[in-house]
Amino acid sequence: MTKRVLIFASGEGTNFEAIVEYFKNKDIEFELLCNVFGANAFYRAKKLGITSHYVRFSDTYDFLKDKKFDLYVLAGYMRILPPKILDFGTFLNIHPSLLPDFKGANAIKSAFLSGVKQTGVSVHIVNEEIDSGEIIAQQKCVIEPDMTLCDLENKIHILEHRLYPRVIEEFLK
Repeated sequence: MTKRVLIFASGEGTNFEAIVEYFKNKDIEFELLCNVFGANAFYRAKKLGITSHYVRFSDTYDFLKDKKFDLYVLAGYMRILPPKILDFGTFLNIHPSLLPDFKGANAIKSAFLSGVKQTGVSVHIVNEEIDSGEIIAQQKCVIEPDMTLCDLENKIHILEHRLYPRVIEEFLK
């Protein structure tokens, strides 16, 4: 039976693309919801043949209320979802730090500037609080002394693109 997954994005869409590519030739139907008109995620969706929707944040509930997805996946979606939206099902999020450290925006830069020796990525269940839901999986990343912020960002994105699709796959089983 085909599983339906709605991916939420606000920007570049690199995690969105990594997820779709991972599931190529599998029985998964993806759609993209993006709250930023003209975001690069739309171009990635078009290239991948994925149905995409521009939905203003204020219209998200109305968009979702008559649809059914097996899983909702946040991939760089930069808005906090209210409980009435979270009631539609299970929402996963990936965050570029080892939660509970460095919640919210700019987590990679915050970790880099803090002087910590390691950071990483976390996949968690979305709840009403920012990056506070149950942690499902984490992967660590050592911050080398000669690393630049750009180096760390690239390393984190590689970890995200590997970890997130595997966690999603487990949730869909």
